[in-house]
Amino acid sequence: MLLTLKQASQWASEYLNKNVTTANISYLIQYGLIESRLENGATLIPLNSLEEYYGHNNREKRWKDELGNDLNWTLSFEKIKEAETTKHVHRLHPYKGKFIPQIVEYFLDGHIDDFKQNVYFQPGKIVLDPFCGSGTTLIQANELGMHAVGIDISAFNAFISNAKIGKFNFTHLYERSKEITAVLRNYVGTSGVLEFEAELAESLSEFNNQYFPISFKRKVRTGEIDQKIYGAEKEAAFLGTYKQLISDYQIDLQMPKDSARFMKQWYLPGVRAEIDLVYSHIRKVEDRATQNALMLILSRTIRSCRATTHADLGTLRQPVTTTYYCRKHGKVCKPLFSILGWWDRYCKDSIERWIEFDKLKTETFQHCITGDSRTIDISTMLRKENPQFAEIVQKQRIKGIFTSPPYVGLINYHEQHAYAYDLFGFKRLDELEIGPLFRGKGGAARSSYIHGVAEVFKNCKRFLADNYDVFVVANDKFNMYPTIAEMAGMHIVNQHKRPVLNRTEKNREAAYSETIFHLKETRKKLESISYTFI
Repeated sequence: MLLTLKQASQWASEYLNKNVTTANISYLIQYGLIESRLENGATLIPLNSLEEYYGHNNREKRWKDELGNDLNWTLSFEKIKEAETTKHVHRLHPYKGKFIPQIVEYFLDGHIDDFKQNVYFQPGKIVLDPFCGSGTTLIQANELGMHAVGIDISAFNAFISNAKIGKFNFTHLYERSKEITAVLRNYVGTSGVLEFEAELAESLSEFNNQYFPISFKRKVRTGEIDQKIYGAEKEAAFLGTYKQLISDYQIDLQMPKDSARFMKQWYLPGVRAEIDLVYSHIRKVEDRATQNALMLILSRTIRSCRATTHADLGTLRQPVTTTYYCRKHGKVCKPLFSILGWWDRYCKDSIERWIEFDKLKTETFQHCITGDSRTIDISTMLRKENPQFAEIVQKQRIKGIFTSPPYVGLINYHEQHAYAYDLFGFKRLDELEIGPLFRGKGGAARSSYIHGVAEVFKNCKRFLADNYDVFVVANDKFNMYPTIAEMAGMHIVNQHKRPVLNRTEKNREAAYSETIFHLKETRKKLESISYTFI
C-alpha cells in the first residue's frame, strides 16, 4: 500500500499519538530513513516502510535499555514541535551547545513533581546564569516575569544575548533593513553573479536528477551504493562544467590559505565584498538598538555563507571553492557566491521573531555582562551597564542560578564565532574559557574544569540570597559535579537525567542524556552574607 506525504503524516500521527508533519516525513525520505517512490510527479511512501521505521524506533525503550531506567522521559519534551524548541528569538542565531527553552520553563516555573510543595523561582525574583551562552535563561526568565542576570566570558555571546532581549523600534528596523537590502541587491545585480548562479543551479539540478534520484540515500543506507566511491566519481564528473562556468563568468576564487584573518580565509572574494558593503551601511545607522539588531542579522548571514561544505558547517575543516559531493544532502552541491538570498531571508525572519517575542515580553530586566564568572563583581559591573536593574538586585538579591556550564573538551566557544570576532572587532579571551576543546578531556583538563566551575559558584554565592537554589544542566560522564559541589560549599539535593533528542550532531540517533543537578548550600549559614553595592 502506497501513501501520499499527507496520508503518511496522518498515519504516523495516529501511530505515535503525537503530531507528525509532512515536513517530518520529508526529512525521513531525504535522509533515506524510509523508502519512497515518485509516480506521476507525486512522492509516495510504502506503508510497510513506515511500519518498519516507527516500529523499530521506540526510542524510549531503546534508550532506557542503554542509559538506564532512571531516564526521565517526560523531560525529553518529545511531543513538542521543533518550531517550539526554537521559538521566536531562540532561533535568531546559531549557537553550539545551547539547551532548549522548555527545560528553563519546566524548572523555573515549578512544573516538576518534587516542586509541588516548593516553587523555587517566582515572578519578580532574580535568576543568574553565569554561563549565559546565547541567552536562553534570560529570554525564558522574561517570559515568566522574572529578572535575570547573565555573565559570559565571550563578548560575542553577551552581544547575542542582549540583542535577543533588546527593545526595538520595529518600523525603523524594517525600513533600515530594506534600504540596506536594496543597496546590496543593486550591487549584486551589476556583478554578474546572479546570472552565474542561475546557470550553475540549472546545470546542477539536471545532473543531480540524473545521478542522485530520490532513492539514492535509501540505497546508501542499505549498502547497495558505496557513497564515498560513487560520490567522488560524480563530483569529478561535474567539475568540468563548473570550471567552464567559472571561466565564462570570470568568478574570482582566490583565497589566501595562510591569512591570519578569518574573513579572508573562509569567504570567497565576491562574498567578502558584499559583507563589507552591508557592514559599512549598518555602521551608518544612528540608532544603537537598530544597529545591534542589524549586526546580529549580518552575523547570522555570514555564518551561513562560509566557503565550506554543508556537512562541515558546524565544524570547519578546510575552505571549499568548487562543487562537491555533499554527504548531508546526498547530491553534488556548490559553494555560496552571494549573501543576498540569506541576508534578505534572515532580515525578514529575524524581525518577525523579535515581534513575536515582543508580544510575550514582561516588564522585567535582563542583561548579560561580559566577564569572568570566577572573579566578576556583578554589582559593580551591573551598575555601570544597567543602573536601574542594579538597584533591584541590591534590594532583593539574586534568588538562585539556572545555568549550563561548558562540557569539558567539547567546544571552543570563541572559535565557533571567529567570523564575528574578525568582522566586528570583539576582543577574544580564549585562554579564559572553562573546559574548551583545545585543552582536551584528559586528567589535567578535568581538574582545571572542576576548579573553574567551582570557583564560578563560589564567586556567585556572594550575590545570592539566603536559602538559594542552583540548577545546573550538564552531561557529567566523568562524575565531576559531586566534587564541584563540595568545593563550592554546596551539595546535590536532587538530580534529573533527561534524554536529549534531535541533536544537530551527525550521531543524533545515538542514545544521549544530560542531568539537571539541584544544588544548595551545604550547611545553614551562621550569619547572613551582606554585600554593599557601591
